[in-house]
Amino acid sequence: MKKIQPKAPSPTPSSAHVHFGVPVPKAIRVKNFSPDEWEYFIEEWATSLKGTYVKVRRFGGAGDSGVDVAGFCTNKGFEDTWDNYQCKRYGNPLRPNEIWVELGKIIYYSHIGEYSPPRKHYFVASLGVGTTLEKLFNKPTELRKKFKENWDGHCKSNITSTKEIELSGEFSSFVDAFDFTIFSSKSHIELIEAHSHTEFHAVRFGGGLPARPNPEAPPAVPVASESRYIRQLLDAYGDHLGAPLHDMSSLSAHSVLERDFLRQRERFYHAEALRNFARDTVPEGTFDELQDEIYHGVVDVTEATHSNGYERMKATVAQASTIALTANPLASVTKSQDRQGICHQLANEDLLEWVMDDD
Repeated sequence: MKKIQPKAPSPTPSSAHVHFGVPVPKAIRVKNFSPDEWEYFIEEWATSLKGTYVKVRRFGGAGDSGVDVAGFCTNKGFEDTWDNYQCKRYGNPLRPNEIWVELGKIIYYSHIGEYSPPRKHYFVASLGVGTTLEKLFNKPTELRKKFKENWDGHCKSNITSTKEIELSGEFSSFVDAFDFTIFSSKSHIELIEAHSHTEFHAVRFGGGLPARPNPEAPPAVPVASESRYIRQLLDAYGDHLGAPLHDMSSLSAHSVLERDFLRQRERFYHAEALRNFARDTVPEGTFDELQDEIYHGVVDVTEATHSNGYERMKATVAQASTIALTANPLASVTKSQDRQGICHQLANEDLLEWVMDDD
């Protein structure tokens, strides 16, 4: 009797599956990227290299001398230690006959002094690297042998359009001495892991933003960057009291206002923490768009008639906490304190004012 093999377990169905289907693994999604999506993905992924190198530059195109994305370890660039990332998009896993000319360019341009040989040269391919090529990368002596055998057919006439390059003389000796262990590859898993540390990852793949750290408590002594919104708060309190407040120490005689002042500073620091969080997790400009949305959600309240600046500030902050932020990528991690604190960030830039001349 034939033994029946158990089926692989299927995902437990959920309401999300009903609406969106079973999630496609990231590695599969990368393989199915269109040419434009692959280009954008590589641009985004390259930003993950900035924490490893002093400088990262993308070259590509005609005249790139075999350099696509270069990571420089010092400010000396090509004259010192650097790594090269060669990005390829084919309809198949990368094969040996698709890389000989790339190896030829790196070795030839190193030979003529266009740049020093890279420390590492990684191939980054949209459908990954085939088994045959991956084995060759792990057999550098065999890789050199195959490279020399394929020179005439793949490299001789394709390194530069101005002349044919013969594998002879000093150049042949240079090839024999060249370190072929520098050639390697990056898998899709490695690409995705690196990409996950960029601000583009959540937008590209979904899955939500990472956990947000708690904001720091405001320092006892305000820093210079707080000066304008604090001055606006003191003016608002003074407008309410009918007497100017010259500095924070004046609040000690007004306990309710002093407690309010501490709350407003905490809200400002909440918003500052969100700004810093956004810098590392979402594309540039996302937090600016959030600020702009808050501004348009409160400005009519701010510019309405109020009995004094303190009442105007309170009404504005209260309005901010009611604004729905469903469209912004930061919506899922934005709290009421952040919305309220953004009002003080706007006041810090004089985009909102608590005491107006027509009060």
